[in-house]
Amino acid sequence: MKVESLISRLEEIAPPGLAEEYDAGRIGLILKGSREVGRVAVALDPTPYAIRRAAEDGAGMLVTHHTLIWDPVSRISEELAHKLRLLLDNGLSLYTMHTNYDNAPGGVNDVLAGLIGLRSPEAFYGGRVGTVEEMSLRELACMASARLGCSVEYVGEESRMVRHVATVAGSGFRLALEHAKENRIDVVLSSELKHDVIRGRGEVALVSAPHYYTEAPAMRSLAERLNAIVPTVFIDDPPRIKTIKWDEIRERV
Repeated sequence: MKVESLISRLEEIAPPGLAEEYDAGRIGLILKGSREVGRVAVALDPTPYAIRRAAEDGAGMLVTHHTLIWDPVSRISEELAHKLRLLLDNGLSLYTMHTNYDNAPGGVNDVLAGLIGLRSPEAFYGGRVGTVEEMSLRELACMASARLGCSVEYVGEESRMVRHVATVAGSGFRLALEHAKENRIDVVLSSELKHDVIRGRGEVALVSAPHYYTEAPAMRSLAERLNAIVPTVFIDDPPRIKTIKWDEIRERV
């Protein structure tokens, strides 16, 4: 498949015009490799592991959600040089779908809302809002943990019954919180929960999942969609984070 034909399909799925202004120059074809693509790899981030796996799988293009270079650079770091070398040595094209895929129908925010089971989801200030079957906050947090496949944190009275839920993939608490207060939403589910957001939440409960797990499901979904036109593999590469629990060590300190 020609690179240009594959790009046309990607732009049908997530039109560049849906991207936020700050994504200008950071989405689309970031690096062009071989002209022909017989296999595609999809990952959330262009990590060395994802690039190596894509090359090992014989992919001609790696499609990611997060871009390789966010800020303009005047010098090449060792880390960036390593990634570029892996891409160039293997003739890999790199294509990035960021906020255009966040906002697209069937994109990042729709997939997250679907996993949480939002009923009648609607667009909501960078995410989606809808209802769930009424349950306690703790039950909602447990459901989110099970469906996303990760640990979650939550803030609020655990026995409080909730129904109206907003979901924002990635780091979206600040963006959503004031609108959630205005619209009397019970819970905001997003990632990267900050101290000031917790202190300023008012009556809105918060459920926080790791950034990766709110966005990677949509990349897996994208791989499944692309597989209908070209062999495509999803590369799962979550950050490895370990936690020391205070309850487990306090008797020893």
